[in-house]
Amino acid sequence: MVIGAIMNITTAIQLSNAIKDARKQQGLSLHKTASTVGMKQDTVSKFEMSCANAQINTLFRLLSSLNLELDIKPRSQHLNSPPSNHSPQEKSDTDWNEKW
Repeated sequence: MVIGAIMNITTAIQLSNAIKDARKQQGLSLHKTASTVGMKQDTVSKFEMSCANAQINTLFRLLSSLNLELDIKPRSQHLNSPPSNHSPQEKSDTDWNEKW
């Protein structure tokens, strides 16, 4: 990852890796990253290993510590994907087949 580069993150693993890469590129230790925003080093380490079960507040505190921001935008429509017949609220975890 290059600092300043736009990334299309679609999985928790990609998010964890992006945070870890940003921290390393900035030359920050786990301890320094955590202490900047009043977190424990272990919290940052666990987030970088797998953020799938992390609290959303942890994400925002890490983004703040690394001087990063989160932009939400509509996904591009895939040419090969048919339009969905279900609203997002109607889909269950078992029938979800799209990247998030």
